[in-house]
Amino acid sequence: MTPRRAPALACSVVGAAVVALDGTVLTIAQPALQHDLHADVGQVQWTSTGYLVAVASLLVFAGRLGDRYGHRRVFAFGALGFAAASTGIALAPGIGAVIALRVLQGVCGALLQPATLGMLRTAYPPERLGTPIAVRTAVIGLAAAAGPLVGGALVSAYGWRAVFLLGVPPTLAIGLVALATREPGTDPDRTREPGPGYASEPARVSEPSRDASDPVPRSPLDPFGALLLAVALGLLVHGLVDAARPGGTLAGLLACGGAVAVGFAFARHERRAASPLLPPELLRSVPVVAGLAVLLAASAALFGSLFVATYFLQDVQGLDPLDCALRVLPLAVLMVLGAPLCAPLQRRFGPRRTATAGATLLTLGVLQLSRLDATAGALPVGVAAALLGAGFVTLMVTATSVVVHRAPEAHAGVAGGLQQTVMNIGPALGVAAATLLVALVPLGGFVPAAGVAVPALTAVAALAVPAALALPGADRRRTRPGATPPRPGRRPYVRS
Repeated sequence: MTPRRAPALACSVVGAAVVALDGTVLTIAQPALQHDLHADVGQVQWTSTGYLVAVASLLVFAGRLGDRYGHRRVFAFGALGFAAASTGIALAPGIGAVIALRVLQGVCGALLQPATLGMLRTAYPPERLGTPIAVRTAVIGLAAAAGPLVGGALVSAYGWRAVFLLGVPPTLAIGLVALATREPGTDPDRTREPGPGYASEPARVSEPSRDASDPVPRSPLDPFGALLLAVALGLLVHGLVDAARPGGTLAGLLACGGAVAVGFAFARHERRAASPLLPPELLRSVPVVAGLAVLLAASAALFGSLFVATYFLQDVQGLDPLDCALRVLPLAVLMVLGAPLCAPLQRRFGPRRTATAGATLLTLGVLQLSRLDATAGALPVGVAAALLGAGFVTLMVTATSVVVHRAPEAHAGVAGGLQQTVMNIGPALGVAAATLLVALVPLGGFVPAAGVAVPALTAVAALAVPAALALPGADRRRTRPGATPPRPGRRPYVRS
């Protein structure tokens, strides 16, 4: 690993892990937070909702900022701001301050998350992105699995404030590393061209004299488009979260309707903008759109199914949280152990076949969950969890690699922002759909085999299969292992 790639990989992995860990430990800390600050349930819920709305609404614009000003610079501001907001939450005197600082933390998280992928895209050649993305995914899975255990231990020993201090040292450290490391400079021997699959203008040799912290020519930011997209995504996430609450269905549907209306206004603005927020060549790329569709369907199906399964195991079967976590532990284990295998599978079989296999495993896992009745034992639950983990990690690594790989380097931040946006909207959509279906068919309750929620989510998971079939196939240009294609713009040497 080159000296330029090591800091990028470290910042990407640690940044993504801290955000994943923060989300899981907060769930454990909320009851203690509510009791200590004398807050009601609605106020405590806003500690999650405020963060989600801020993150989801700003991810794409934050990616655009990274494309314009440099991913490491934007990452550094996001990481240092995240650390400062976390410290402020730990010292907050009341629930109002916690909510406000959680929103600020969400803004900083939005700056941080797209840059974790943008830095990898600029540091690694496109054909080598699979391995660092797999490492990043494995660490996210490990952080998400460890979060409840670490959070429970910290809350029991030191109180809820300790969970917010947990991520401060690593986030502060990687923020300083990103500030101290220069953005990958331009290379005279390296052409800046879009990823494979684009019909674009001829590749140009980048100018060695350009400032390394300014990797691409600056174009207008489209602030009005960013505002419209932020409002649309914020309303959508808020509506989905509201729809999942008891009695919040009407308000949630109204918010989602408002999101659709603002979304139409955004689309109309983008068609007329001279420099749109979402580059047209990115949206016209079939691999990028297919990869985002795979992630949306997979994340909605997984998190919706886990939502129902958690209530099934705890409320129907009477398991405590620890026993419930142990029943679904194979999911986390397969995510952590399976991620490193995804990159070689992609190289051997191509994204299309790899993702199709992952989508099939995920669908079988949700289908297995849908067959559980009130007497289901640990084995069928564990099998379902293993299928979910193996399928989801395969899809996440493969689809993310395709989205980042097929995006031009100049739009790597926007591509990362879109990927992160989908990964925020998908879980909210899945949980909202499961909640609505359980409410509409209350006779089955949270027993998967007696209700319609998990069977419907099986159909959602199956939608990932046709999306996976639209991904690129294996690269047939490599005729032998280790062969490297000639650099763009140079003629291959042919022996006469």
